[in-house]
Amino acid sequence: MSGSHNFLQYFTNLHMITPRVTDIIEILIIAYMLYHILRWLRKTRAWSLLKGVFVIGFFITLAAIFQMNTILWIIQNVLSIAAISIVVILQPELRKALEDIGEKNFINNFLSDSTKVTAEGLFSDKTVSEIVRACFEMGKVKTGALIVIQQNQPLDEYERTGIEVDAAVTSQLLINIFEKNTPLHDGAVIICGDRVKSATCYLPLSDNLSLPKHLGTRHRAGVGISETTDSMTVIVSEETGRVSVAYKGQLETMKDAERLTERLESIQNKQTEDNRKRKRRKEKERVKNEA
Repeated sequence: MSGSHNFLQYFTNLHMITPRVTDIIEILIIAYMLYHILRWLRKTRAWSLLKGVFVIGFFITLAAIFQMNTILWIIQNVLSIAAISIVVILQPELRKALEDIGEKNFINNFLSDSTKVTAEGLFSDKTVSEIVRACFEMGKVKTGALIVIQQNQPLDEYERTGIEVDAAVTSQLLINIFEKNTPLHDGAVIICGDRVKSATCYLPLSDNLSLPKHLGTRHRAGVGISETTDSMTVIVSEETGRVSVAYKGQLETMKDAERLTERLESIQNKQTEDNRKRKRRKEKERVKNEA
């Protein structure tokens, strides 16, 4: 009996706080908001920055544990500058969030995903074939084209620089948009899913000095957008008619329609067994070539 009494007395001495119903509701609300904030950040360029902040935070923790005073002093003095830099880097995303609040669309955008993955992936096989057909048809007659295909990161800030189209992707539409001396031919087309979202969009130019000097503004814009986002850009040269793909800052010339189809399917994220087998086979071939 005395043992049971001592056991209860031990927990009484811990001064444990009895949670109220309001405390539980508050915790759930905070958890819910944090979840949706992280999900919103994942759809912006801030997600990569956030992962970088976590890595830096890990090394700061190690420096504190092992009392690396010089490193801690440097971090303490750089921290204020870093906070201002983050605000500058994230200025487009912060501006868009404030605009959404002002337009009362913030909650809807918060709860919905801009990029929906279906059984066919981010975009359908029909969209792939329409893009491929349009690019090589334009290449035959040397019609310049710049087509940006959105992957996971949103391209809203670039869409706003152009004219809204919001039409289904067809080869006829793409060819008509880039036809010379038409109102929409100058600039880039942005495709999200199976829809042409905007035309005549302005893209950032690449500062990569290793790019060949003969490449024009169209190719540099295609490489530039691929450096700042995870999108894939298809470029048709007005001078040579060649079809190229810019992805992750790299430019590759497409030798035929089959190769362009493969490149587009590589970012399609189609959840099929054939696609998973193809990825495993390519990974094995890459490892074998490296060996």
